[in-house]
Amino acid sequence: VQLVESGGGLVQPGGSLRLSCAASGFTFSSYDMSWYRQAPGKERELVARIFSSAGSANYADSVKGRFTISRDNVKNTVYLQMNSLKPDDTAVYYCNARRWINTYWGQGTQVTVSS
Repeated sequence: VQLVESGGGLVQPGGSLRLSCAASGFTFSSYDMSWYRQAPGKERELVARIFSSAGSANYADSVKGRFTISRDNVKNTVYLQMNSLKPDDTAVYYCNARRWINTYWGQGTQVTVSS
């Protein structure tokens, strides 16, 4: 099983980034996919989740209206479009796959929002 994140980097406040997570080794379409983040000195927190069935999604209050999660079940990839980025969004962003008791994590990608 592999989850490989990409797309992180340094961006100015108000800017945008698009994170990608390429999955392999499991039946991607059957898994709920999520993005978590962890800032220095803080606990890992859920940012957004998109469900395997119907593709519905939910978001942390702190990112609602700014971030959009989506998935491509042909490319086995989940995305996180991040707009209007703030310094508080600075963190390592992790991709997560979950189905029943099975859960997998990516290695993370750094997002830094700074002028």
